[in-house]
Amino acid sequence: MDVRIEKGWKEALSEEFVQPYFKTLTETVRNEYSNPAIKVFPPASKIFAAFDLCPFDKVKVVIIGQDPYHGAGLANGLAFSVNPGIVMPPSLRNIFKEVSSDTGAPFPQTGDLSRWAEQGVLLLNSSLTVREHLPKSHSGLGWENFTNAAVKAVNDCKENVVFFLWGSDAIRRGAGIDRTRHLVLQSVHPSPLSASRGFFGNHQFTTANKYLTSHGKTAIIW
Repeated sequence: MDVRIEKGWKEALSEEFVQPYFKTLTETVRNEYSNPAIKVFPPASKIFAAFDLCPFDKVKVVIIGQDPYHGAGLANGLAFSVNPGIVMPPSLRNIFKEVSSDTGAPFPQTGDLSRWAEQGVLLLNSSLTVREHLPKSHSGLGWENFTNAAVKAVNDCKENVVFFLWGSDAIRRGAGIDRTRHLVLQSVHPSPLSASRGFFGNHQFTTANKYLTSHGKTAIIW
């Protein structure tokens, strides 16, 4: 199957593309997008945006999200990110509040995180598609198999990567990460429902940069 995805990821995940689950997943997702009675996000051209904007050989940081945003015009294929001009969702605002508090960076004018991706931050949702207004509607289709394989590829093939695991779902998905070769930073989810119980004040962004520079990598401009 010819999947349009960044060439490094295409090689790293080549075994996934020939699995029966991936064929079924692809057929199901195509049918969903072609059904005029429903809306699916992100735009089809952005499904693999997290991989395309952060090539496999450039990955320094992995942030694991859940679903794409399920409201119209929000999802752009990067976990937690929204397009320029879109009002920032509450979780993203809390992320930026912590970045500002931790690093001293000014609060950004846009919620578009492509600038993070281009620096080597893989912004990976567990499911890469979702129906409008139906969170987790594409959970169980097979995306989790695929994104778990992406996390495993980074864990197995790269050294000294920082993994941010926010919330119980992300923590479970990161259980197999080798803590002797990578840095794992975990906390509650930045959602307003939980952020005050342990997301704020952890200094995760400066901790990540100190780890990266100590291993000869360039710090992320958060």
